[in-house]
Amino acid sequence: MNVHKNARLTPRGRVQMIERIEAGLPVQRAAAAAGVSERTAHRWLGRWRGGDR
Repeated sequence: MNVHKNARLTPRGRVQMIERIEAGLPVQRAAAAAGVSERTAHRWLGRWRGGDR
């Protein structure tokens, strides 16, 4: 995966954030812990659940 220079999360960081959400942490809190917006967290969650990993 090609990660652009301004990306907040690496692919592993995205997986960690999604794992936290799947474990029950609210999206807003998981996003804050990862240093991204809630909108970005929802975007990655949708991609994860859609199988676009």
